[in-house]
Amino acid sequence: MNTITRSTVATLFLTLAAGFAAAALAQSYPAKPVRILVGFAPGGGTDIMARAVAAKMTESMKQQVIVENRPGANANIAAKLAAESPADGYTVLFMSVAHIMSKPVYSNLGYDIERDLAPITVVSEVSNVFAANPALPAKTVKEALALARAKPGELTYATAGVGSPEHFAGEMLKMMTKTNLLAVPYKGGGPIAIDLVAGHVMTSFSTMPPIIPHIRAGRVRALAVTKDKRAAVLPDVPTIAESGVPGYSMSTWYGAVAPAKTPREIVVKLNQEMLKALALPDVKERLASLGADIVATSPEETSAFFKTELAKYTKVAKAANIRTD
Repeated sequence: MNTITRSTVATLFLTLAAGFAAAALAQSYPAKPVRILVGFAPGGGTDIMARAVAAKMTESMKQQVIVENRPGANANIAAKLAAESPADGYTVLFMSVAHIMSKPVYSNLGYDIERDLAPITVVSEVSNVFAANPALPAKTVKEALALARAKPGELTYATAGVGSPEHFAGEMLKMMTKTNLLAVPYKGGGPIAIDLVAGHVMTSFSTMPPIIPHIRAGRVRALAVTKDKRAAVLPDVPTIAESGVPGYSMSTWYGAVAPAKTPREIVVKLNQEMLKALALPDVKERLASLGADIVATSPEETSAFFKTELAKYTKVAKAANIRTD
């Protein structure tokens, strides 16, 4: 047997061995609890979505799937932790569009969303809500903008940090209407909702899951939704585009990723388990009640979607000068 033949056989043997090892790993997975990292405080949209899926994965996979909140830096602390975790399927990041938005905004994230994390699925999509404390003397978007123009920089709106979906939503409105709103950062949708109800901040562009209960209870007034169509759960609330800002459209989506070198078989397994959870009637009902549309994509579809969203928000970040120095 010549050297070339021996080399070829050795390569083939190693390839087959790696394939068998990966298959065996996938069959035994999970052998211990899986943690899902959430980069925002409890009670926000990402946290609510993650917990809804994790509870069903625990039942289906016969292992604990534990949600761990690591808020801060617009969810990038959790993302960096996920990127640096062992690529064995036992650490998953439950992410949102915020992680895509962060790439053109932060000069030094410590990780790269495309290079260091492997897409699993896009879970769901929701509209944000331009909401106000009832004490604000404005019942429409036009009235709120009139107040902002009368006292530039005094009308506050809450964000989940620089470059968060709430921040992009507010800056897009400022840019398109030439008004001056003051952004106030929080660590997630839960704390935003609490302070909006208390009147510590007067408006927000909250994601639907944490703000819907307060709207229904009358503790918060919904002025408009940010998508280009009305939300089924708030049919009487107009879109921002309908409210005198044509062309305005923005939404928040949620998804899941794993460390980049996680074996393909495990990524597929996680995708299947998440899609299985999203297909359950009670999960569908729970998410629909919060204004969420289930998406449920394959890893390949998720990767392509990430690229499209990154191009979109890179353009917005440059146009609105959203960045950190």
